[in-house]
Amino acid sequence: MRMPVDRRQMLLGSGLFLMTLPVSAAREALKIPQGAGPLPAEWIGAPSITLWDGLLPGSPRTAPKPSITLDPTFITGVARPEMRVFRPKRSNGQAILTIPGGAYTFVSIRNEGTDVARTFTELGYTVFVLVYRLPGEGWANRADVPLQDAQRAMRLIKSRAGQFSIDPDRISVIGFSAGGHLAASLITAGRDGCYDGRDAADQLDPLPSLAALIYPVISTEPPYTHQQSVEMLLGPNPTAEAIERRSPARRIGANTPPTFLVHALDDVPVPSQNSLLFLDAMQRARRPVEIHLFEEGGHGFGIGPSNAPAGQWPQLLSAFIARHMAPS
Repeated sequence: MRMPVDRRQMLLGSGLFLMTLPVSAAREALKIPQGAGPLPAEWIGAPSITLWDGLLPGSPRTAPKPSITLDPTFITGVARPEMRVFRPKRSNGQAILTIPGGAYTFVSIRNEGTDVARTFTELGYTVFVLVYRLPGEGWANRADVPLQDAQRAMRLIKSRAGQFSIDPDRISVIGFSAGGHLAASLITAGRDGCYDGRDAADQLDPLPSLAALIYPVISTEPPYTHQQSVEMLLGPNPTAEAIERRSPARRIGANTPPTFLVHALDDVPVPSQNSLLFLDAMQRARRPVEIHLFEEGGHGFGIGPSNAPAGQWPQLLSAFIARHMAPS
């Protein structure tokens, strides 16, 4: 009998024990004895956009392979970063790039991918789900690899806006957990030159017009960080400079787009103080920001149950977008 995989319990376990276990043992704690099921049919049937032609920036000598055995919806061994495209029946002319989490160890494409796409296409958005490279799988300049993919994804969406009948100035990003860290990095450090341009798309601004960070990893230092995410991104002994570069709350500026934050107060792996750090920095920079803190929800709730408070954030976000992103 197959037992369902609870990503919240996976990350809770890794978050609690990683401080005392070596990386190899922490990875062991992430292994899943029994999978929850195959990839969703909607994922398999969705059109795919490959991010890069030819050799990828930071390419290792050999292509990465899955380093741990997980449920099929937790993707590892990302040698071909891509976006899956989900289109609404009736478009509102806007798009969302959603960046799933997974502690920079896997990419969780069900609860933070297809579930998100289903919810927001019903609201009229065209949704692109990003499968980005995992920094611990042998890539050079590991701390830049996920951001390279996020920059490239946003540029490709803008370059193909006409193809998808969307306004390139009305594109949002949603990031979850470690994907929330990547989304926060995109909106605060997205204009950093992380790779050499390849085509006309790379001349476009990679900043989205608005961001939503859902139970994001923001702090890269104790006591509030998710240590596994930071170690996978920066390595076991990051320098102070590396920590500074990938601390998005420290890089908020005049160009940081309006940001919507969601967190549960009972989130143990990634405490709500992460969102509060970003909120405080946004307020100090006088940038538009809104936060929703829910009493219950834990970590990794994705869209959340519709009959619980944490499940109301998609509608709250849609209202936030409507207020801050008027038609051009």
